[in-house]
Amino acid sequence: MGKLTYDDKVNLYYDKKEGLHLSYISQKYNTTVDNIQFLCRLIDKHGFEILTKRKSYQRYEKEQIINRVINGESIISVAIDEGIKSKSMLSHWVQKYKENGYNIVERKRGRPTMPKVTKKKKRETKDEKIKRLEEENLYLKAELEYSKKLRAVVQARKNQQPKKK
Repeated sequence: MGKLTYDDKVNLYYDKKEGLHLSYISQKYNTTVDNIQFLCRLIDKHGFEILTKRKSYQRYEKEQIINRVINGESIISVAIDEGIKSKSMLSHWVQKYKENGYNIVERKRGRPTMPKVTKKKKRETKDEKIKRLEEENLYLKAELEYSKKLRAVVQARKNQQPKKK
């Protein structure tokens, strides 16, 4: 199943409104019947401009949307109501939210950067070596403290979750 272009989506919508059978449309555009129905409901609610505009969601917006799903609303109805172009994107958000201990984790964009590490020089004096080792020690202590606090927060969140029966 390939990606549909804007024109394909518009033509697909009009084909459905003309009353063509969903299985025929599905074969014609090489997509599933569920995707056709989802796309048509999305266009009915938000119009064709939903197909062209890109929306990025803030952390609090994502959390509100995810909470609607967790509180019992269906993924499809929430995705259509909020104008999310893909129901799988919303289900992925919910999955990641649960995996991360009910925390929103923003996906980092761009090129990854390496942490600053002081390099050992070939010929360093005793004072330089002591200073380098002290900096390295301080960095490692901070990293250890961070991981301890993170582990404690995750454990506390796990303990707060209601047990499934």
